[in-house]
Amino acid sequence: IRLIYFNLLQLPIRGKFFDEYQWKGPFYFIQGADPQFGLMKAWAVGDTNNGDDEWGEEIKLAEQAVQAINKLNPKPKFFVLCGDLIHGMPGSQWRKDQEQDLKNVLKNTDQDIPLVFVSGNHDIGNTPTKETIDNYCKNWGDDYFSFWVGGVFFLVLNSQLYFDSSKCPELKQAQDVWLNEQLAVAQKHKCKHIIVFQHIPLFLKKPDEAHDYFNLEKSVRQEIMEKFHKAGIKAVFSGHYHRNAGGSYRGLEMVVSSAIGCQLGEDTHGLRVVVVTDEKIVHRYYSLNELSSQGIEKELLDMLAKQN
Repeated sequence: IRLIYFNLLQLPIRGKFFDEYQWKGPFYFIQGADPQFGLMKAWAVGDTNNGDDEWGEEIKLAEQAVQAINKLNPKPKFFVLCGDLIHGMPGSQWRKDQEQDLKNVLKNTDQDIPLVFVSGNHDIGNTPTKETIDNYCKNWGDDYFSFWVGGVFFLVLNSQLYFDSSKCPELKQAQDVWLNEQLAVAQKHKCKHIIVFQHIPLFLKKPDEAHDYFNLEKSVRQEIMEKFHKAGIKAVFSGHYHRNAGGSYRGLEMVVSSAIGCQLGEDTHGLRVVVVTDEKIVHRYYSLNELSSQGIEKELLDMLAKQN
C-alpha cells in the first residue's frame, strides 16, 4: 500500500498505520478543492492561459482555510485537497512561485492533521505525460495511493488518466491494475466503508448526463461507476467544478465540492466537513467565514460523540 503524505514530508502516518485497519467509532475529515493560486486574476482579466500573475486573494483564502481547520475541536483525522492546487499549467511562467506560496500556507496546518493531496488537471496538465506526473509526484507525493483510517479504506485516484491518457497510456493501465488490486485488499479486510478522492467528478448531477469539460466521458464514467458499485464504494469526493453539485448511482454518492479559491457559480469559498459513522457518510459544505467563526454544528458533533 502506498504511503500517505502529510505536512509536506514524505513520511507514513505516524507509527499507528496498522492500527488503522480497525473500526474505532465515528470520525471526520475535511475536504477542500481548487485553491488554484492564480485563477481569480486570470478569470477577472479573461485570460486563463497567461493572466495568472497575481494570487494574493487566493493566499488569503488558503490561510483562512488553514486557520479555520486548526481551530476545530476535536481535530479532523486529515485534510484532503482534491486537486488544482495551483492554476499555472506545467511549464507555465508562474507555476513554481504559486506552488511555493501554497506550501508556505499549508505548512502552518496543525502538525497533528495530515495533509492528503489529489492531482488535478492544472497540476499535471489536461493531457498529462510521464514527465508532468513525475514533476507533480516530486512536489506533492504520489498521484494515486491508498490509506486506512479507523477501519475505513480511502483511495486517491489520478482522474486525469481517465480524462485523457493519450500521451501516457501505460500509466493509465498501471493505475487500473493497481486499483483492482486495492479493491481486492479492501474486500479481504472487510473495511467499514470505501471512499474515493479524485479531482474530476464522474458526473455533476446525473449519471447519464452529457460529457463536457467538468465530468468524465460517458463510456469511461459508466465503467468506473459499475466497478465502484460492485466494490461497495460509498462515496466519491471531487472538485474541479468550482461549484457544489452531486448525485448518486446505485448507492454510490458523487459529491462535488466548490473551491477554496475562485468561484464560478453562486457558492462561497469553503470547505466540506465529512463525518464517517458506522452506517453512513454525512457531509456539509461550510463557507470559510462560517467554519472559522462558528465551527462544526451540533448535529454533526453529536454524531461524532456516539460510540458504535
